[in-house]
Amino acid sequence: HGRGAARDALRFGARYGVGRGISGQTYAIPTKDEFLRARSLDEIDHDVCEFLEFADDNPWLVFLVTPIGCGLAGYSADEIAPMFLTSPDNVVLPKCFIGVMEKQ
Repeated sequence: HGRGAARDALRFGARYGVGRGISGQTYAIPTKDEFLRARSLDEIDHDVCEFLEFADDNPWLVFLVTPIGCGLAGYSADEIAPMFLTSPDNVVLPKCFIGVMEKQ
């Protein structure tokens, strides 16, 4: 939670060091490991799927997704956005992800 969106999440009730799942008014999807190395796309995809299931199970909540993985982890929107293709209606994606999805 020292940099990027993780640090910003602290303002919304995220607890320092809780890097996966619901925390305060946030839902963490880890893109870096405990050694601050970028996680693989497969690992990130697994956690995105868990998030999408959580969002689908909680339709009264609205989730504003940041362009995860596209900053400090070093991935592009082209690599991450397809993981969100099955997002339920209560998941609001960043413009850079929507742009990628519109091209597909």
